[in-house]
Amino acid sequence: MRLPHGPTEVEWRRSARARRVTLRIDPAAGAVVVTLPPRAGRGQGMALLQANSRWVADRLGALAPHVPFADGAVVPLLGVPHPIRHEPAGLGGVWLDDGAIRVAGDPAFLPRRVADWFRAEARRRITPLALDHAARIERSVRRIAIKDQRSRWASCAPDGTLAFSWRLVMAPGWVLDYVVAHEVAHLREMNHSARFWAVVASLTPHTQAAKAWLGRNGARLLRYG
Repeated sequence: MRLPHGPTEVEWRRSARARRVTLRIDPAAGAVVVTLPPRAGRGQGMALLQANSRWVADRLGALAPHVPFADGAVVPLLGVPHPIRHEPAGLGGVWLDDGAIRVAGDPAFLPRRVADWFRAEARRRITPLALDHAARIERSVRRIAIKDQRSRWASCAPDGTLAFSWRLVMAPGWVLDYVVAHEVAHLREMNHSARFWAVVASLTPHTQAAKAWLGRNGARLLRYG
């Protein structure tokens, strides 16, 4: 759509749970999302967009550049930049070597292979962290799911299933440790009470620093891939 401050990608959503028209920025898509409650018309969303066009332009303009998974791109792994190198004659799919993420095979499949590799790497690193933290508070993890969550970094279901965004493996290791500890703590306290935060503190010393890091850099992680 063309707003007063220039062309803008807009995603429209209808939500039965929404009580009012809302705007938010989707960093992954580089778009503004307009959510409408059941009885609201698109005109109401348009009015809100027009009234907040400067806010929309400022927020979209502040997003980090999109970095696709491509030969030569530089992406973080545990907070350390790694270039992606296409190795057409290589064997083994995707592997780490000499500080680079090396990808074999047809270049057309490189983006998918890198994305799959990051998901597998996230599971490989998150699983032992979660199991170790759970053992320390005498709780068990039913299942670990690795997803591409956009609205939250992780979650804990009442049945003991933990879900994590694969993008967390791009953050420094101590940030990843905090997020895993946070969700594991919910296995004991399914709330954010003082008791919950005491459990988190018993599992990781990184709470405040990690929350601050995610606040400053979390949106950037959504711009990769």
